[in-house]
Amino acid sequence: MIGPFRGEYRWLSNFWELTNPVVLDGEQYHTVEHAYQAAKYPEGSQARKRIQAVALAAHAKGFAKVLRPHRTDVVWDEVKLDIMYGLVRQKFANDPVLAKLLLDTGQQVLVEVNTWHDTFWGVCNGVGDNHLGKIIMRVREEQPWAL
Repeated sequence: MIGPFRGEYRWLSNFWELTNPVVLDGEQYHTVEHAYQAAKYPEGSQARKRIQAVALAAHAKGFAKVLRPHRTDVVWDEVKLDIMYGLVRQKFANDPVLAKLLLDTGQQVLVEVNTWHDTFWGVCNGVGDNHLGKIIMRVREEQPWAL
């Protein structure tokens, strides 16, 4: 098992600063976290621009908790996994170094272990769905950079 996504495995984190940005609706973001948080808001909105402009992924995440209005064109809980998958897929497909690091994890289970009680994207105190880890393992299996 590989986790948490810190230290040697920090590159698995959505907070990892990307050499090649991910793109959401034609706009570039320098971390997956920035893009994911921006996706919660309407395209072209001030909220997206503020999230895109902040330097740290933690600040992007913080802004997303307080900025309004959220998107009304989708039910967020119905689309968030697909959005995260698309962004994580880009992260590895766009960067041969990250793709190799991911392949080098072999068949190990990737677990977004955390202490902040995120049991949807990760696992805290042994409890959680680990959706981020599952998405990264899916990308590793599909190897979109090889297409």
